[in-house]
Amino acid sequence: MKNKIKVSSLLRKLRLLHPADILRFKLERAKNKQTNKEFLKSHPDVKLPPDYLIYESHNMSYSSYFYNGKKDAAYFKSIFEKYVPLKDAAILDWGCGPGRIIRHLPDVIGNGCSYYGTDYNEKSIDWCTENLPEIHFNKNELTASLPYEDNFFEALYGVSIFTHLSEAMHHAWFDELYRVLKPGGVMLLTTQGDVYKAKLNKTERQQYETGNLVVRGDVVEGHRVYSAFQPKPFMQKLFKNVEILEHIEMPIEKDWYPQDQWVVRK
Repeated sequence: MKNKIKVSSLLRKLRLLHPADILRFKLERAKNKQTNKEFLKSHPDVKLPPDYLIYESHNMSYSSYFYNGKKDAAYFKSIFEKYVPLKDAAILDWGCGPGRIIRHLPDVIGNGCSYYGTDYNEKSIDWCTENLPEIHFNKNELTASLPYEDNFFEALYGVSIFTHLSEAMHHAWFDELYRVLKPGGVMLLTTQGDVYKAKLNKTERQQYETGNLVVRGDVVEGHRVYSAFQPKPFMQKLFKNVEILEHIEMPIEKDWYPQDQWVVRK
């Protein structure tokens, strides 16, 4: 782990993380070539985004993109329905990427609900708009502005979006999400919490332990290689104007580092 941290830090300083990530994408695509080919053969009716969009939002496995997306959609339903009626509700996927989760919501939730996805990646939004016509999509900018009225959504979620934003954007985007959420509405947001301390270097860990956000920049903000780590005190301050309903932490499993889940109510 220490060697990986050193290599990553060096690539970041040399501004080579983006080229390194493209190389990793190509290696992952080659590794998954056969299993992805088998998925296409057995699922001829499943529309899939271009490979890099899948990789950028998840990993390079078609099966994982599709079935884990469906699994996550069902999980989010189980969380939301504890706190808000999922009948004729408006639901937002903030940072929807190439539709990994939201594409399943009409079947998983149904019940007269309407679904909205927003993302700053134009290629993802173009693909979603063309291939998932039953869902409303919008391209947003990195700046915190959404084209929805105040108090519009009963529920919204953002999976690994705060994890790629600066501290200023944490505050700006949370204020914008708060604006579009109805009173009594619920949002679920994921962060890189305590289990990620194992991935921090000594200086970063000291900063994290003082309750401050840790940001690895030197790359384009919002991209997958721009990384932010959120200690509990930082998130609790961010959520000072809402009710924290649940903070879900899960242990590391092999090489999988699960993100924290924060469920809050306006």
